[in-house]
Amino acid sequence: MDKDLLLSSYDFKLPKERIADRPVQGRHHSKLLVYNVSTDEVIHTTFLELPNFLPEDSTLVMNSTKVFPCRLVGKRPTGGKAEIFLLSLTPEEGLYPALIKTSRKKRIGDKIFFDGNLEAEIIKLGEEGTFRVRFNTQSIEAILYEVGKIPIPPYIRDGESDSQDLLDYQTVYAKNVGSVAAPTAGLHFTEELFENLKDKGIGRAEVTLHVGLGTFAPVKVDNILDHNMHTERYFVTDENIRSIKGARKRFAVGTTSLRVLESSIGEDKNFDLEAGKIYETNIFIYPGKEIHSIDGLITNFHLPKSTLLMLVSGLIGREKTLELYNIAVENEYRFFSYGDAMLIIR
Repeated sequence: MDKDLLLSSYDFKLPKERIADRPVQGRHHSKLLVYNVSTDEVIHTTFLELPNFLPEDSTLVMNSTKVFPCRLVGKRPTGGKAEIFLLSLTPEEGLYPALIKTSRKKRIGDKIFFDGNLEAEIIKLGEEGTFRVRFNTQSIEAILYEVGKIPIPPYIRDGESDSQDLLDYQTVYAKNVGSVAAPTAGLHFTEELFENLKDKGIGRAEVTLHVGLGTFAPVKVDNILDHNMHTERYFVTDENIRSIKGARKRFAVGTTSLRVLESSIGEDKNFDLEAGKIYETNIFIYPGKEIHSIDGLITNFHLPKSTLLMLVSGLIGREKTLELYNIAVENEYRFFSYGDAMLIIR
């Protein structure tokens, strides 16, 4: 079998100390590895220097989704600990999709109690181990910001977030609430950096893709083509559609932005987007799938055997990706959500 299709081909050794548990002080002071595909050159710099490596007629396409505090820790009527992980803020017939963790078997009708007089009741089973719950309030979003926790990934401090994560695990340009995970490549941007980019004539466009829990779902099959890719929703406003279509060079900020762009471009290389329309995508990008929508990508360093690592490999090849990851390890780059970044220029 083609090695590019084998899950084991996307493994690499990562020392535990290379996993970032907090971001660097001053987001734009993170390291930046720049890889130029045409020259095969690797440069080590900082994210603040990003404007010096982008063509002046570039447009950065960024995901403006906003993470909400979707983890709720409460108690069962017996006093046992229970946790609800809300998967969406969009209810269907008043019911919210959620994962539920308790020490005992969960049943229809079970209730869970939280601070702030918040109650949840399990109404029915969902798909793939999920549940549908009903809350005793119509203003669940407001209450979440009082009693909920930010859902940092489980490989960062065992997934336990604190008040600092409310600030750290959010891009400075986040607008549209709906994600259970941050588009982490965007965490490096600051207002100072945006001013520098503007001075260099580099434009911005925004898309909104609400990141789902499937982003963290491990690949469990030996042949990656057998992996069931998760579905996520996205939309783009009219102004941003015009900016994307009019861009001479497009650089996706993060894998979620690339998934939007690649899902929206047709065989004629034009973007098929309607303003405000809610789209769904389960696009899976890996070596062998051509990428037509971008001239470059800004991305963090991802987990071994992850679909995100496969996506980057689809852009520059698996062997080159793993080579760059090893270079990053040797040069003490920080990995995963709070880690450093890489700029790929095609």
